[in-house]
Amino acid sequence: MKYYLTGIEEDLIRVSIRGFNRVMILWLLRHGPLSGYRIIREIERLTKRNFSSGMIYPFLYDLENMGLIAGMWKRKGRKMIKYYFITEEGNKVLENIRDLLKRTKEIIFDFLGEYGC
Repeated sequence: MKYYLTGIEEDLIRVSIRGFNRVMILWLLRHGPLSGYRIIREIERLTKRNFSSGMIYPFLYDLENMGLIAGMWKRKGRKMIKYYFITEEGNKVLENIRDLLKRTKEIIFDFLGEYGC
């Protein structure tokens, strides 16, 4: 079954996904270094939503400034591409977030259960 969101629902989902983007980036990088382009494509694949570089790169810069990720430039053919990887501090933060989400999953399951999900 395909769901069509409009108005308020669309706005709530958009805000929720946008707020979770930094966590998704940390999670993606936990699996290995990725370029910004690859991060955008993976987030689009996971969320089934379109993202522009103007939406994702500010998150990358914020995470880098916080010391949660780091970037390294590598030459690929004639181009220089920046690959991002998660730092030790980023792994610690991601683990703390996972612990927090585990503690709140009962609330989420109760919420989803109300709607037959």
